Amino acid sequence: MSVRVAFASRSSRVGMALCAVGIVALAAAPFWGGRDDLALLSEVYAYVALASLWNLLAGYAGLVSVGQQAYVGLGAYILFAFAILAGISPLWAIPLAGIIAAGVAIPVAMLVFRLRGHYFAIGTWIVAEVFRLLAAQISVLGGGSGISLPAGLIIAIAPSRQLRDFIEYWIALALVVVILALILLLLRSRYGLALKAIRDSELAATCNGVDVMRTKFLVYIVTAAGTAMVGALIFLQRLRTSPDAAFSVNDWTAFVIFIAVIGGLGRIEGPIIGTVIFFVLRQTLADLGTFYLLMLGVVAILVMLTAPKGIWGLVVDRLGWQVFPLERRVVLDERSAARAPMAATDGR
Repeated sequence: MSVRVAFASRSSRVGMALCAVGIVALAAAPFWGGRDDLALLSEVYAYVALASLWNLLAGYAGLVSVGQQAYVGLGAYILFAFAILAGISPLWAIPLAGIIAAGVAIPVAMLVFRLRGHYFAIGTWIVAEVFRLLAAQISVLGGGSGISLPAGLIIAIAPSRQLRDFIEYWIALALVVVILALILLLLRSRYGLALKAIRDSELAATCNGVDVMRTKFLVYIVTAAGTAMVGALIFLQRLRTSPDAAFSVNDWTAFVIFIAVIGGLGRIEGPIIGTVIFFVLRQTLADLGTFYLLMLGVVAILVMLTAPKGIWGLVVDRLGWQVFPLERRVVLDERSAARAPMAATDGR
């Protein structure tokens, strides 16, 4: 009898097939959707990516950051700096933003990792505020009032507005797919086992040979790079950045935490479900002004009281559905098992 280890189950195979079909359909959105539809979908992709990265940071590594807007704004300002000051194509500036943000995250991590628990969370917010104040002092990039991309750089992306919208949409879709794929591969690797051990008990993980600080350090740098790339793309689509918009704690951290928490922390599917719910609520209640934010708070409280693991966590507990399973399953080869008694009989 042969034994093998696998991740997939019947429900996950069906889910992955549906995801593949969905990606193909979304890739064809420029041919069946209008400009407003593409803008909305691009925004959805951005929040899925940001929430997935925050979920990796908080849901697996246990690093509850309330300062991830630091890297959204950093990515935006790196893109504008390269495009305006160095004349580099904004499209090429997106990966450069990720690389530079990863480099900046190294000394930042060395600083904030000296803190624990809620002190770490406050420390990340202070770092983000420092970044915002520094950005407001860069007069060549507009200072406190911000700056827009020159028309020449916008035309360099694509000659027509429609083609530019298509390119930016496809980049947004590709970026969220790549981020989700990399997170899945990371969590299925030995680093993923280490992260789950750290999440359950840092002491037990250390006793089993896991280098806790090194693993957390790696995750922090990866999330910083991904967050900066998403931030660069967001403000490329907006064509304008300013310190208050780029480093907004409300837009890039509070909403992201809301999405991750109601969707389900510690599950790849959670941010996807949470983003869908967030945008349904936003599109339905946005005209209600501040009442809309109150309703988001009410929804978050109700979900945390009735489903502490999030909506997708509740689905998994009740139905066992998983689109991106991370648990290793021992599978017995039934054909080998069936042949074993026959072989024993023939040998007598």
